[in-house]
Amino acid sequence: MSDLTRRTVLGASAGLLSVGLTQARAAEVGTMPEDPHAIGTVTGSKVELPPLHAASEAEGPLPNPDPFTKRLGVAVVGLGHLSLGEILPGFGQSKSVKVVALVSGHREKARAVAAEYNVPERALYDYASFDSIKNNPEIDFVYIVLPNAMHLEFVTRAAQAGKHVLCEKPMATTSADAERMIAACRDAKVKLMIAYRMQYEATQRAAIAMVRKKEIGELRLIQAVNGQNDTPGQWRQVKAIAGGGSLPDVGIYCYNAFRYLTGEEPVEVTGRMTQPTGDPRFSQVEDLANFTLQFPSGVMGVGTSGYSIHEARALKAMGTTGWIGLDNAFAYNNIAMTVSRKVGQVNGIDHRQYPPKSQFATEMDHFADTIRRDVVPHTPGEEGLQDIRIMEAIYRAAEGGSPVKMPLVQGLDTTRGPAPATEG
Repeated sequence: MSDLTRRTVLGASAGLLSVGLTQARAAEVGTMPEDPHAIGTVTGSKVELPPLHAASEAEGPLPNPDPFTKRLGVAVVGLGHLSLGEILPGFGQSKSVKVVALVSGHREKARAVAAEYNVPERALYDYASFDSIKNNPEIDFVYIVLPNAMHLEFVTRAAQAGKHVLCEKPMATTSADAERMIAACRDAKVKLMIAYRMQYEATQRAAIAMVRKKEIGELRLIQAVNGQNDTPGQWRQVKAIAGGGSLPDVGIYCYNAFRYLTGEEPVEVTGRMTQPTGDPRFSQVEDLANFTLQFPSGVMGVGTSGYSIHEARALKAMGTTGWIGLDNAFAYNNIAMTVSRKVGQVNGIDHRQYPPKSQFATEMDHFADTIRRDVVPHTPGEEGLQDIRIMEAIYRAAEGGSPVKMPLVQGLDTTRGPAPATEG
């Protein structure tokens, strides 16, 4: 028998054997009674399954995303590192949104990205044709991911096209521009949300809850650092485009955290900057920024941002009976919490890590929910405007060498909408 014939016969025999085993296995499984508890239940479009583990084990709920046809459509405006590396992949973890359009100044890049995410050619726009998004009913909101100085123009144009707007932070390069963006969306009767991803992240939400419930006693001091070592030649190093250096880009995470942990607004800020000579990255903007925020309750926030240090992202809230520390505090993933409090006669250390999820999916899902329910987003334009006002005050303090007073604001969370829903 030739090799070919032998292989043919052996292959056929293996196939028959496989079929026999499959049928036997099917017959065996078929004798098992159907257990509704094991199969789960379906209510509407939501699937529920019984837990796999005992109550002692951590186990989150099933995602149960909306049917694809019922998700809100998003146009992503700008296809740089953030969009390609985080935002577009984040749609895969979203419950309520889908990408339906792309806006880019580079047609070839837009087509390549569109092929990856099944966006049709007709839904590709450049900056000149951007206004025609008004004729695309599949677009419910746009996500502005452009250089800071371009936010005003494209938020305004999106609002005039009748689309809700999610805009990256910092909201603008000046408070005057931020005010114009709020007015444009208000006049067009569309919602404006600023993409403060950390305010929707599970670890940060847990830290906020612990501080507000006084689980570490009375909050007294918050420290934060957010820095990285950047390559030269980026638009973020051009003052007219970025509005500043490390402060508006990564420092804003620090003082925004001071604000959302306390719920308060500062009454005084200080600032100091470094601008190394001979380094082309800092010919127009600052490298290191050190700043303090004093709050009405007496809490002090101390922050540092930088563009020339190895990646450092930490946040620590210290109270009278304990502290909460976050490592990788402002990163896209791997945020870890440490809590220190007295346990019996010793100081206990408690390490926690919350289930990872795309922060961009979480914030986009929140915005979709507020659009559907017609409520104010948790981080509306007013939240972004306040941060720009604080940024301007820090720059004034650094330039003048003296603290800058801020208006007293009564109440908590005065620039925020309702807290995002907690999954579970």
